[in-house]
Amino acid sequence: MNGIVLAGPTGVGKTALSIELAKELDAVIISCDSMQVYKYMDIGTAKIKVEEMQGIEHYMIDVVEPLEKYSVGSFAKKVNELLKKFEIEKKNVILAGGTGLYIDAIVKGFSNLPEGNKELRKSFEKYTNEELYEQLKTLDRESSENIHINNRPRIERALEVCKLTGNKFSFLSKENIKENSYEFLYFALERERKNLYERINKRVDIMFEEGLLDEAKKIYLNYKEGIEKIQAIGYKELFLYFDNLISLEEAKDLIKKESRRYAKRQFTWFKRNSQIQWFNLDQVEEKQVKQEILELFKA
Repeated sequence: MNGIVLAGPTGVGKTALSIELAKELDAVIISCDSMQVYKYMDIGTAKIKVEEMQGIEHYMIDVVEPLEKYSVGSFAKKVNELLKKFEIEKKNVILAGGTGLYIDAIVKGFSNLPEGNKELRKSFEKYTNEELYEQLKTLDRESSENIHINNRPRIERALEVCKLTGNKFSFLSKENIKENSYEFLYFALERERKNLYERINKRVDIMFEEGLLDEAKKIYLNYKEGIEKIQAIGYKELFLYFDNLISLEEAKDLIKKESRRYAKRQFTWFKRNSQIQWFNLDQVEEKQVKQEILELFKA
């Protein structure tokens, strides 16, 4: 079975095109967004509304509670189960989203790494980022060169794998095991950077008009005891406002800034993949992009 990946940075226009493709191909859409798996976080994660789905089945949206830990491994396991079912049904599938790690776990496969170890993670708490980073440099220099010193969760995970397996995270993480039979055609959307950033800024304004402040306040009040675990853009900035640490205008500006930065990181991730065919929506009409993708899929 063949499938389609439609990737790209936040705010580029993936949702609308994915719906048009799904209608043409009678396909289901699997969301590949690491934040849309969380319930109640609708406006800030730009979840597709029911009326926007136009009857197309969507999966991997509203999967877990906001404070629940959810990993790429959990995502891959569930999606591969879905793909086995869809293959039996001869169903066309579109993977749509901007979380490159989630997409690659399905398209390329996922490394069979050990699950997290609470005791080991607890032991890391007494160390600073710098101290953990030095430990990682000793155990796995290659990983330390590819992980930023401020990315504590990633440093802890790499150390955890090294200590649990006696092997290097940099080696084990490349041993990908693909657990589905779909062959995916990989497409990504882009726009001129200035235009994309303007779209992102405007989308944040629209989110506030649609009630982002109230949505974030409800989550803040309902999950206050573990609120630091929620790091989604659009929420963590408003939590600072609710804590009287910044003004509402500052929070809004920060959301725009962090969203633009996130888009830049997404570009960096996807541009490394030479298998992706890119379409610039500032240069080519969406209708033409849809037609080209359909022709390639049906070829």
